[in-house]
Amino acid sequence: MVSLLTFGETMLRLSPPEGERIETARELDFRSAGAESNVAVTASRLETDACWMSKLPDSPLGRRAVRDVAANSVETEISWSSDGRMGTYYIEQGRKPRGTSVIYDRDDAAIRTASIDEFPVDELFASAKAFYTSGITPALSPTLRETTNELLRRATRNGLTTYFDVNYRAKLWTPEEARNCLTDIFANVDVLIVAERDAEQILNQHGSAKSIAETLRTEHQCEVVIVTRGSDGAVAATETGVLEQRAFVADTLDPIGTGDAFVGAFIASQLAGDSVTDSLETGAATAAVKRTLEGDLALVTPEEIDRVKKEQTDEIDR
Repeated sequence: MVSLLTFGETMLRLSPPEGERIETARELDFRSAGAESNVAVTASRLETDACWMSKLPDSPLGRRAVRDVAANSVETEISWSSDGRMGTYYIEQGRKPRGTSVIYDRDDAAIRTASIDEFPVDELFASAKAFYTSGITPALSPTLRETTNELLRRATRNGLTTYFDVNYRAKLWTPEEARNCLTDIFANVDVLIVAERDAEQILNQHGSAKSIAETLRTEHQCEVVIVTRGSDGAVAATETGVLEQRAFVADTLDPIGTGDAFVGAFIASQLAGDSVTDSLETGAATAAVKRTLEGDLALVTPEEIDRVKKEQTDEIDR
């Protein structure tokens, strides 16, 4: 029985060896990556039964993405398409002062035409406990805006807890387009996650992270609103007050996917019956460990995350 369902795009990630430029590289590292599949993988690694839904081209590239996700014990529900292609992105990791460069190549990707009637939604929602998607999904096409809205509506109607990460991507839509779409979506969101910068730029929220979280929770009647602040940690507004969570110290190898690791771990912890406080800590610890791993996926174990939490708590106590 699946506890967590996620829906969204997964692409192939291609990257040259560290220190090399894409334009001169002779080889590229080849991985799968996508917010919703990343979250499903993290939750699965933390002992949550998860299923990722998507639409992919019926091709070796589509099958590669499914293979990568399923290798982490995630169930997959795929609408296979003879039309459309597999989206890709190229990432050139750079240290200061050069910085990291990302090139997206996702036009005409099969996922853009995914409609709700392509999936056994009612059957899946009948047994699941939670549903997750992100703002990347509705940004991809008008069709996906309708599909995302309907999935959240049906999840709510079936009594699932709905989780949504704003996850704004400036290369996909403007702040105004995002704001107009997402504020409608929030009506069916129980737990909203948003980066502080996105809350300011997209949702026109200003002030402290605490006040932003409280305002968004009140305005959109969410159960929990989490505002993430990178190295400054996160805050969460709940019915009983605002909680703060520090960021865990990490030697960063690859920061891509850190937010997804946080969200996946938070959801897994909530589904295990933990408090919001404990779930925030689990999310922060998992995000820290992810930063030490190459690629988008948080290939962690529960024992490892428990150890990291204990070690950093002991360090603070000293």
